[in-house]
Amino acid sequence: MRLLLVDDDLELTTSLRDSLRKAGYAVEVAHDGIDGEFLGSEETFDAIVLDLGLPDKSGLEVLGAWRAANIDTPVLILTGRDAWHERVDGLRAGADDYLGKPFHEAELVARLEAIIRRRAGKADNTLEWGEVTLDVERQQARIGEQPPRALTRIEFRLLRYLMLHPGRLISKTELGDHVYEEEQQKDSNVIEVYVNRLRHYFGKDFIETRRGQGYRLRPVDS
Repeated sequence: MRLLLVDDDLELTTSLRDSLRKAGYAVEVAHDGIDGEFLGSEETFDAIVLDLGLPDKSGLEVLGAWRAANIDTPVLILTGRDAWHERVDGLRAGADDYLGKPFHEAELVARLEAIIRRRAGKADNTLEWGEVTLDVERQQARIGEQPPRALTRIEFRLLRYLMLHPGRLISKTELGDHVYEEEQQKDSNVIEVYVNRLRHYFGKDFIETRRGQGYRLRPVDS
Protein backbone atom coordinates (compact mmCIF):
# COMPACT_ATOMS: atom_id res chain seq x y z
CA MET A 1 0.00 0.00 0.00
CA ARG A 2 1.34 3.41 -0.99
CA LEU A 3 0.73 6.64 0.91
CA LEU A 4 1.40 10.31 0.25
CA LEU A 5 2.36 12.45 3.27
CA VAL A 6 2.11 16.22 2.72
CA ASP A 7 3.41 18.33 5.63
CA ASP A 8 6.05 21.04 5.97
CA ASP A 9 7.25 19.89 9.40
CA LEU A 10 10.47 18.03 8.54
CA GLU A 11 10.85 16.44 11.97
CA LEU A 12 7.26 15.21 11.95
CA THR A 13 7.40 13.81 8.43
CA THR A 14 10.64 11.95 9.16
CA SER A 15 9.15 10.36 12.26
CA LEU A 16 5.83 9.59 10.59
CA ARG A 17 7.49 8.07 7.55
CA ASP A 18 9.37 5.65 9.78
CA SER A 19 6.19 4.70 11.66
CA LEU A 20 4.21 4.21 8.47
CA ARG A 21 6.95 2.08 6.93
CA LYS A 22 6.95 -0.14 10.00
CA ALA A 23 3.19 -0.47 9.57
CA GLY A 24 3.77 -1.84 6.08
CA TYR A 25 3.30 1.20 3.84
CA ALA A 26 5.42 2.65 1.06
CA VAL A 27 5.53 6.40 1.71
CA GLU A 28 6.17 9.43 -0.51
CA VAL A 29 6.61 12.88 1.07
CA ALA A 30 5.95 16.45 -0.09
CA HIS A 31 6.67 19.54 2.01
CA ASP A 32 4.50 22.19 0.34
CA GLY A 33 1.12 22.47 -1.29
CA ILE A 34 2.34 22.76 -4.88
CA ASP A 35 4.46 19.60 -4.78
CA GLY A 36 1.79 17.78 -2.79
CA GLU A 37 -0.95 18.64 -5.28
CA PHE A 38 1.25 17.55 -8.19
CA LEU A 39 2.11 14.18 -6.66
CA GLY A 40 -1.47 13.49 -5.63
CA SER A 41 -2.66 14.34 -9.15
CA GLU A 42 -0.02 12.54 -11.19
CA GLU A 43 0.66 9.40 -9.15
CA THR A 44 -1.47 6.68 -7.61
CA PHE A 45 -1.82 6.37 -3.83
CA ASP A 46 -4.03 4.30 -1.55
CA ALA A 47 -4.44 7.18 0.92
CA ILE A 48 -3.08 10.68 1.58
CA VAL A 49 -2.20 12.46 4.83
CA LEU A 50 -2.59 16.19 4.22
CA ASP A 51 -1.71 19.05 6.55
CA LEU A 52 -3.95 22.07 5.99
CA GLY A 53 -1.32 24.64 7.03
CA LEU A 54 1.05 24.27 4.07
CA PRO A 55 3.35 26.85 2.43
CA ASP A 56 2.79 27.99 -1.19
CA LYS A 57 -0.72 26.54 -1.38
CA SER A 58 -3.00 25.65 1.51
CA GLY A 59 -4.05 22.08 2.16
CA LEU A 60 -7.68 23.06 1.68
CA GLU A 61 -6.90 24.41 -1.80
CA VAL A 62 -4.96 21.25 -2.61
CA LEU A 63 -7.81 19.03 -1.48
CA GLY A 64 -10.30 21.11 -3.46
CA ALA A 65 -8.18 20.78 -6.61
CA TRP A 66 -8.00 17.00 -6.23
CA ARG A 67 -11.74 16.62 -5.75
CA ALA A 68 -12.48 19.00 -8.63
CA ALA A 69 -10.31 16.74 -10.81
CA ASN A 70 -12.33 13.69 -9.64
CA ILE A 71 -9.39 12.28 -7.70
CA ASP A 72 -11.13 10.28 -5.00
CA THR A 73 -8.09 8.99 -3.07
CA PRO A 74 -8.99 8.84 0.66
CA VAL A 75 -7.58 11.86 2.52
CA LEU A 76 -6.85 12.25 6.22
CA ILE A 77 -6.34 15.93 7.07
CA LEU A 78 -4.14 17.25 9.87
CA THR A 79 -5.24 20.43 11.63
CA GLY A 80 -4.42 22.52 14.67
CA ARG A 81 -6.00 21.06 17.79
CA ASP A 82 -8.36 24.01 18.28
CA ALA A 83 -9.05 24.75 14.62
CA TRP A 84 -12.52 23.19 14.55
CA HIS A 85 -13.52 25.35 11.58
CA GLU A 86 -10.62 23.88 9.55
CA ARG A 87 -11.85 20.38 10.32
CA VAL A 88 -15.36 21.30 9.19
CA ASP A 89 -14.08 22.96 6.02
CA GLY A 90 -11.83 20.00 5.28
CA LEU A 91 -14.61 17.44 5.69
CA ARG A 92 -16.94 19.51 3.53
CA ALA A 93 -14.23 19.77 0.87
CA GLY A 94 -14.03 15.99 0.64
CA ALA A 95 -11.70 14.76 3.38
CA ASP A 96 -12.45 11.29 4.78
CA ASP A 97 -11.20 11.91 8.32
CA TYR A 98 -9.19 14.39 10.37
CA LEU A 99 -6.69 14.40 13.21
CA GLY A 100 -5.72 17.38 15.35
CA LYS A 101 -2.11 18.22 16.17
CA PRO A 102 -0.37 17.14 18.30
CA PHE A 103 -1.35 13.48 17.98
CA HIS A 104 -0.08 9.99 18.73
CA GLU A 105 1.37 8.38 15.62
CA ALA A 106 -0.32 5.08 16.50
CA GLU A 107 -3.69 6.83 16.22
CA LEU A 108 -2.82 8.21 12.79
CA VAL A 109 -1.83 4.73 11.59
CA ALA A 110 -5.07 3.27 13.00
CA ARG A 111 -7.19 5.96 11.32
CA LEU A 112 -5.47 5.37 7.98
CA GLU A 113 -6.08 1.64 8.26
CA ALA A 114 -9.75 2.32 9.01
CA ILE A 115 -10.06 4.60 5.96
CA ILE A 116 -8.46 2.00 3.68
CA ARG A 117 -10.64 -0.77 5.14
CA ARG A 118 -13.79 1.25 4.52
CA ARG A 119 -12.76 1.90 0.93
CA ALA A 120 -12.29 -1.86 0.45
CA GLY A 121 -15.50 -2.73 2.32
CA LYS A 122 -13.67 -4.52 5.15
CA ALA A 123 -14.75 -4.43 8.78
CA ASP A 124 -11.48 -5.20 10.58
CA ASN A 125 -7.73 -5.66 10.19
CA THR A 126 -8.01 -9.29 9.12
CA LEU A 127 -8.20 -10.12 5.41
CA GLU A 128 -9.26 -13.54 4.16
CA TRP A 129 -9.22 -15.26 0.80
CA GLY A 130 -9.98 -18.96 0.71
CA GLU A 131 -7.93 -20.59 3.44
CA VAL A 132 -5.42 -17.74 3.67
CA THR A 133 -5.79 -15.19 6.47
CA LEU A 134 -3.69 -12.02 6.72
CA ASP A 135 -3.33 -10.21 10.05
CA VAL A 136 -2.62 -6.65 8.94
CA GLU A 137 -1.57 -5.37 12.36
CA ARG A 138 0.97 -8.15 12.97
CA GLN A 139 1.96 -8.48 9.29
CA GLN A 140 1.51 -12.23 9.53
CA ALA A 141 -0.38 -14.67 7.33
CA ARG A 142 -1.43 -18.27 7.70
CA ILE A 143 -3.14 -20.95 5.68
CA GLY A 144 -5.85 -22.95 7.38
CA GLU A 145 -4.88 -23.91 10.92
CA GLN A 146 -1.14 -23.79 10.27
CA PRO A 147 1.02 -21.49 12.43
CA PRO A 148 1.20 -17.87 11.21
CA ARG A 149 4.11 -16.85 9.01
CA ALA A 150 5.82 -13.47 9.46
CA LEU A 151 6.14 -11.64 6.14
CA THR A 152 8.87 -9.37 4.86
CA ARG A 153 7.92 -5.75 4.15
CA ILE A 154 7.53 -6.31 0.40
CA GLU A 155 5.71 -9.65 0.83
CA PHE A 156 3.26 -8.00 3.20
CA ARG A 157 2.58 -4.99 0.95
CA LEU A 158 2.08 -7.25 -2.06
CA LEU A 159 -0.22 -9.72 -0.30
CA ARG A 160 -2.28 -6.97 1.33
CA TYR A 161 -2.80 -5.19 -1.98
CA LEU A 162 -3.91 -8.39 -3.70
CA MET A 163 -6.26 -9.28 -0.84
CA LEU A 164 -7.79 -5.81 -0.78
CA HIS A 165 -8.60 -6.26 -4.49
CA PRO A 166 -9.62 -9.93 -4.61
CA GLY A 167 -10.42 -11.39 -7.99
CA ARG A 168 -9.24 -8.29 -9.89
CA LEU A 169 -6.49 -8.63 -12.47
CA ILE A 170 -3.62 -6.35 -11.42
CA SER A 171 -0.70 -5.50 -13.68
CA LYS A 172 2.94 -5.67 -12.63
CA THR A 173 3.14 -1.91 -13.04
CA GLU A 174 0.24 -1.31 -10.66
CA LEU A 175 1.66 -3.73 -8.11
CA GLY A 176 5.05 -2.01 -8.33
CA ASP A 177 3.44 1.40 -7.80
CA HIS A 178 1.78 0.22 -4.60
CA VAL A 179 4.66 -1.87 -3.22
CA TYR A 180 7.74 0.26 -3.84
CA GLU A 181 8.66 3.81 -2.86
CA GLU A 182 9.76 6.31 -5.49
CA GLU A 183 13.49 5.89 -4.96
CA GLN A 184 13.31 2.10 -5.14
CA GLN A 185 13.86 0.37 -8.45
CA LYS A 186 10.51 -0.88 -9.74
CA ASP A 187 11.74 -4.02 -11.47
CA SER A 188 8.81 -6.10 -12.73
CA ASN A 189 10.94 -9.23 -12.54
CA VAL A 190 11.34 -8.68 -8.79
CA ILE A 191 7.55 -8.56 -8.45
CA GLU A 192 7.48 -12.03 -10.00
CA VAL A 193 10.01 -13.26 -7.44
CA TYR A 194 7.79 -12.09 -4.57
CA VAL A 195 4.66 -13.52 -6.18
CA ASN A 196 6.44 -16.88 -6.37
CA ARG A 197 7.38 -16.60 -2.70
CA LEU A 198 3.72 -16.16 -1.78
CA ARG A 199 2.84 -19.15 -3.94
CA HIS A 200 5.46 -21.16 -2.08
CA TYR A 201 3.89 -20.18 1.24
CA PHE A 202 0.22 -20.56 0.32
CA GLY A 203 0.08 -22.92 -2.67
CA LYS A 204 1.07 -22.67 -6.33
CA ASP A 205 -2.53 -21.97 -7.34
CA PHE A 206 -3.06 -19.17 -4.81
CA ILE A 207 -2.06 -16.45 -7.30
CA GLU A 208 -2.99 -16.75 -10.96
CA THR A 209 -0.78 -15.32 -13.73
CA ARG A 210 -2.23 -13.88 -16.93
CA ARG A 211 0.63 -13.54 -19.37
CA GLY A 212 1.13 -9.95 -20.46
CA GLN A 213 -1.67 -8.76 -18.16
CA GLY A 214 -0.75 -9.38 -14.54
CA TYR A 215 -1.85 -11.30 -11.49
CA ARG A 216 -4.95 -11.98 -9.47
CA LEU A 217 -5.95 -14.14 -6.54
CA ARG A 218 -7.44 -17.30 -7.99
CA PRO A 219 -11.20 -17.46 -7.32
CA VAL A 220 -11.83 -19.68 -4.30
CA ASP A 221 -14.43 -21.78 -6.10
CA SER A 222 -12.21 -22.58 -9.09
